[in-house]
Parts: sequence; C-alpha cells; structure tokens
Amino acid sequence: MRLLLMGAPGAGKGTQAVFIKNAYNIPHISTGDMFRSAIKNATPLGIMAKSYIDKGLLVPDSVTIGLVKERLSEADCIGGFILDGFPRNLFQAEELDKILAELGVKLDACLNIDVDQKVLTDRIVGRRVCPKCGASFHIENLKPQVEGICDYCGAELIQRKDDTLETVTPRLEVYNTSTAPLLDYYKKQGILKCVDGEGEVEQIFANILKALGEKND
Repeated sequence: MRLLLMGAPGAGKGTQAVFIKNAYNIPHISTGDMFRSAIKNATPLGIMAKSYIDKGLLVPDSVTIGLVKERLSEADCIGGFILDGFPRNLFQAEELDKILAELGVKLDACLNIDVDQKVLTDRIVGRRVCPKCGASFHIENLKPQVEGICDYCGAELIQRKDDTLETVTPRLEVYNTSTAPLLDYYKKQGILKCVDGEGEVEQIFANILKALGEKND
C-alpha cells in the first residue's frame, strides 16, 4: 500500500497513521521526522535543511523534494509507505509524481481525513505529543494511561509550540490556501478517498479501512 495521508492540522493524521502502519506493516514517513533524521545523520541535504531551519526560514522545495526522494528510495519503502506532510502544494505534488515514476511505482490512494474547523481547533489546542516516538494524545479525547506519559515509550509528553490557540487560525488558513487544492489534483487522478474524521479513533480507522477497500467484519 502506497498511501498519501492528508487532512488539516488536528485532523488526526498522526493517530491514524499508527493504526495504518501496523495494519499494513509499512513505514510512516512524515516530513518532520525526515528532516530530524537527515539533520541528526548530517547528510548533505540534512546539513542544507538545518542551515535554513536555524535561521528561521522555510526549507526550499528543492531540498525537501530531495529528502523525500532519498527516503522513498530506502529499502523499507519497497513494500509501501504512508507519506504524511508532503506534498504541501501543487508543485510538490507534480514533483512527487516524477519521483514515483523514477522508482517505477504509483500511489494507491490519497486519503483525506475530513474534520470540521471548530473540532480541529479543539483537537490542536488539547493535543500532547511524545518527543521521542512521535505518538499523539489528547487531554480529553485520547488520554494516556498515565497522565503526561507516553503509553508506548514512557517519555514525558509535551505541547508543541505551534499547538496553541494563537497559532491555530493562521495554520488552518495556510492549509486551506496551499494544501487543500491538492484534493482536486488527486481527485482528477481518481485516487482521492475522503473519510469522516470525527468520532472515536477506532471508528475512524474502520472508515479508513473501508475506504481503502478492506473488509472490516
């Protein structure tokens, strides 16, 4: 399964990606994790990305695209992958198509998790994440077994700096203007699958399996 995971900030992509990853035994590739890994390993592209990040600048498309190509070429992606956080605009989408063509593969689906904007705001502000393994929790809707502690690795959960009320509106505006048009792009390719992202996380995952054509008895 080669899957592109889309949805506005707070739509629950990280939570559902864990379920999908385990169900299909494929890697979850997020741009954030990809940047951190490349910087940690001091790869040429990682060093270049760090030079922009350290100055508070956006990493250019050319660097991001290069990192994506490197990551998708790795051995663990042969059987499939979940791509999360890329592409973010139409140019990146077209470049992704070129990368996949070079690798001789195609996307099976673009999965969009659809959530009302007010619900998104509540989710973002209440979200807590694990800085070690990347797992996501929520102070009301998805509490860890021990308050403030990750269920999976035991690290202390944090609130990301961009998960505050002050940052929600501009983040959603950026998504709506830059990323949402990608839905039309993948709809024209015939691979867009839209899933209701509100409700219990287990039910949302059941909806995802159904959208991907899996039986869920």
